Amino acid sequence: MKWNLPFKRKQDDNKPKKSKTREWADAILFAVVASTIIRGLMFSAYAIPSGSMEGTLLTGDYLFVSKFNYGPRMPITPISVPFLEPTIAGVKTYFDGLQLPYYRLPGLSTPKKGDVIVFNLPSDSVNKPVDMKTSYIKRCQAEPGDVISIVNTQVYVNGKAAPNAPKAQTSYVVTTDGQQINPQVMHDLHIEIYQQLTNNDFIMIIPVDGYKEFKSYSVIKNIKPYVDPAGRFDPQIFPHNALFKWNNDNFGPLTLPKKGWKIKLNDSTVALYSRAIQNYEGNKLNRVGNAYYINGAKTDSYTFKQNYYWMMGDNRHNSEDSRVWGYVPEENIVGKAMITWMSIDSTENVFNKVRFSRILRKIE
Repeated sequence: MKWNLPFKRKQDDNKPKKSKTREWADAILFAVVASTIIRGLMFSAYAIPSGSMEGTLLTGDYLFVSKFNYGPRMPITPISVPFLEPTIAGVKTYFDGLQLPYYRLPGLSTPKKGDVIVFNLPSDSVNKPVDMKTSYIKRCQAEPGDVISIVNTQVYVNGKAAPNAPKAQTSYVVTTDGQQINPQVMHDLHIEIYQQLTNNDFIMIIPVDGYKEFKSYSVIKNIKPYVDPAGRFDPQIFPHNALFKWNNDNFGPLTLPKKGWKIKLNDSTVALYSRAIQNYEGNKLNRVGNAYYINGAKTDSYTFKQNYYWMMGDNRHNSEDSRVWGYVPEENIVGKAMITWMSIDSTENVFNKVRFSRILRKIE
């Protein structure tokens, strides 16, 4: 006996079958949509183009970055070409005529001190949408409301010395006996000559792992840490104002803005926080005589609308970071760097290019 089940789907014999081209098109469309959702809401892949995070991350490392940890940031510029850089050969791959307000879905946590974080460079062109600005990767050194300072290269947060990354790098003044250092030694120990001071004196960036061996060579007469002295004003350093005689190695104290934090407006606070008030929070700040005006209204104070973080490279003397362009707004944060899934050394021959020891390595 043949049973006719009422819930059995009937075949439509008259329905035309999909062509191979249509099947491929549907498959490609599904793959693009699925990968766009994963890339937008869960994970993205990034490559390290420079040495600002050495020796934690090396040039040529390829990373997975989790957007889920801090909560996925919803697209601010929803119309763009998937998988392409925001600008290619000077041509934008996005349409900035439509921009949505910043919104972030709930995450597992908020950015913490010590996290290695990918974010959009806040000092990139003010005309670019936030999510189309250049991507940077650094280590978070301070959170909203923290007071950060640097004393002779050591970072302090709220008066306590912050732990240094295990493989953090800095520079040293190296004095030789006048003989040339074997280039192979420099290559093997990953030592970089940053500047030559005299015939015998150099500023070099020396990794922790190679310091002891390098110092043992007879050509090396003396090594001492290079420190920019306290009180020397460096105009390249935030806030780029002579009121604050800060430099790379001696900086602060500076309080990071926190959502809801109210400051009095004066010469000092305007020098420190005007960039956040204007560029990141969308206000117009003017001074007329001794009075300040925000969006045309006279006021003597300002209350911040969002949180800010302090980011620095582990390669302290070869990193353009918060010491140059200041704090990072919460809306600029992309995600937490989790795993190095591949690493390529472009300086090696074809047999040694892949750094196998760094594949699927957790980032700490």
